Amino acid sequence: MNQENNLDDDLKPTGELCLRLTALSKDTNGYGDIYGGWLMQQMDLAGGVLAEETAEGRVVTAAVQAINFLRPVPLGANVSCYCDIVAIGHASIEINVEAWVTSKGKSPFQQKVADGRFYFVAISDEGKTRRIPR
Repeated sequence: MNQENNLDDDLKPTGELCLRLTALSKDTNGYGDIYGGWLMQQMDLAGGVLAEETAEGRVVTAAVQAINFLRPVPLGANVSCYCDIVAIGHASIEINVEAWVTSKGKSPFQQKVADGRFYFVAISDEGKTRRIPR
């Protein structure tokens, strides 16, 4: 997603829920916001879950493209990562990952805080590229 787009257009997540957790104080900067690197790690883990299921086995992250950090993630936020397969190749899987936070309070709502494209490669137990079963 391009950051110039209207963020209000993203009313609900795309893809399936692959990871959900709470942002803790050890992961914050001096302003009380969650580090972008921590959020990227969670997005990678979520994409890896879907990639492993799809590849029916071990995968590694091969590349990450165009992560957009759209809003800060506050301490204590419930973070959910949604994944959607874009393409499956001979040994690779391209996955779009969205990170959303759920607000707390009387009227909870979700907001997208980041999105990015992750590329995974299926490997054997010996660490060699292998074909993805179809």
